[in-house]
Amino acid sequence: MKARAATRPIGTATRGTTNPNRLRRMDRWIAATRGPELRRTPAPVAVDLGYGAAPWTAVELLTRLRTVAPHTHVVGIEIDPVRVAAAKPYERDGLTFRHGGFEIPLAQRPSLIRAANVLRQYDEAQVAEVWAHLCGRLAPATEDSRGGLLVEGTCDEIGRRHVWVALGPEGPRTVTFAARLGSLERPSDLAERLPKALIHRNVPGEPVHAFLRDFDRAWAAAAPYASYGARQRWIRAVRDLTADWPVTDGPVRWRQGEVTVSWGALAPRG
Repeated sequence: MKARAATRPIGTATRGTTNPNRLRRMDRWIAATRGPELRRTPAPVAVDLGYGAAPWTAVELLTRLRTVAPHTHVVGIEIDPVRVAAAKPYERDGLTFRHGGFEIPLAQRPSLIRAANVLRQYDEAQVAEVWAHLCGRLAPATEDSRGGLLVEGTCDEIGRRHVWVALGPEGPRTVTFAARLGSLERPSDLAERLPKALIHRNVPGEPVHAFLRDFDRAWAAAAPYASYGARQRWIRAVRDLTADWPVTDGPVRWRQGEVTVSWGALAPRG
C-alpha cells in the first residue's frame, strides 16, 4: 500500500455494491459474542468501515447492536466523500457518517471495527499492513477487557455464505465460517468466500485447505443426519471436527450455521 499524505484517507474506494441484510450473519455473531463487552463499556463506538454506495449496512449494524447494548454508537466511514454525503440524511441518534479510511479518523478508539468485503480488491501482501492499521486504532486491552475487536471478512451478494477473521489489538484470534445451510452442498463451498488473507492459501499443504478437506469428510460422514435437516447434519459434522481442530464455540453457535476456529490452526504457512 503506497504512502499517502497525512491529510488524505488511507486506502482506495471499493466497488460500493451492497444489499440490505447482506451482513446479517456477521452482525448476529458480533451481537452474540461481543454484546457483553459492549454493555460493560460506558460509551462504545462501533465502526462500519467501507459501507459502500448505500448506508444500509451501517443502519442495520446499529439496530442489531442496540438490541444487546442500547448505548452503542455506530459510525459509518467511507473513503468516497460522495458516498458520505449521500448517507448523511440517514443519520440519527447513535448513527453518524464520516469521510475516512484505514486510519479511522475518530477521537475515541472504537470497541468494534467491521470491515466486510473491503479487502477483496487488495493484494494478499497488503493485508498485514491493513490489519496493523486497524488493530492499532482499536480500544486497548485493560485489566477488565481484551480490548476492541476488528471483524474482517467476505460474503456473497445476498449473505448466504460468509467467512471472517476476528482480530484484537494483538492481532488475529479466530476464523468463523457461516452459511445458510439449506443452500450448502458441502462445507468447502465456503472456500470462495475466504478473506483475502486465506483465499489464495486453499491449496494442498496449507492448513485452511486441510481444514476444509476434513470438514467435507465430516459432512459426508454425517449424511445420515440429513434426514433430520441440514442443521443437525452441520452440528454433527462440526462435533466430529472438534477431535482434530481447535473449534472455539459450541452448539449454540453451530445451530446458527457457524463454526469458529482458532486463527493459529488456519494461519498461512510461510
